[in-house]
Amino acid sequence: MNTTRIETIIAQAFDTDGAREDVHELLIAVADRLGKRVAEEDAELGVEFVCRYIETVPYMMKVAWTAASNVGLENEMGRILSTVESYWLEDDDIIPDHLGAIGLLDDAYCSLTCLQVVSDHYQLQTGKYLFPDNLTNANQVMRRIIGEPYSSELDRLVINTMRETRLVEAVKTMANPEKKLHFDNQSTIWNHGPAGALDVNELGKLGLLD
Repeated sequence: MNTTRIETIIAQAFDTDGAREDVHELLIAVADRLGKRVAEEDAELGVEFVCRYIETVPYMMKVAWTAASNVGLENEMGRILSTVESYWLEDDDIIPDHLGAIGLLDDAYCSLTCLQVVSDHYQLQTGKYLFPDNLTNANQVMRRIIGEPYSSELDRLVINTMRETRLVEAVKTMANPEKKLHFDNQSTIWNHGPAGALDVNELGKLGLLD
């Protein structure tokens, strides 16, 4: 599994003049939409979060591949990661890539939400997350930044990815009958655990936390 192309796309997006300013302006607009007046330092914290979130994708892909290989899910995870890569290579997606750093928000959100869903489904069956990083809160913050109707469209892409790759079915075979019943009752893309690895605690003033 090679993440070089995604790493290059991210580096090029943030190496252009005005990339961070574009993210800054977006966060101000989002805060205004949510009825928040934002100080400059709070907006900068939001910019740092968005940058870290996007830059986390290649790392998490590598972690997910290693973890899945260790438990016999490499074929299913390989299909997930191929789909994730296709998000990044498609120019005409939900948020067009020609928007620079802003155009990567949907790619990063789909990628990290897919990986978290896999980990959560695995946790429902085994009691353990597939990998240690929990991106639930970070994904939910990014969902609010992206906003409707785009976030719901992206969630549908995630659900379709799970269905097409048959990852859920593969994980479910690991469970005993009692676990399978619990899985059927609890399995959703937002049935997650504790706070994620990316710190979101400073983003309340932007209106991005519940």
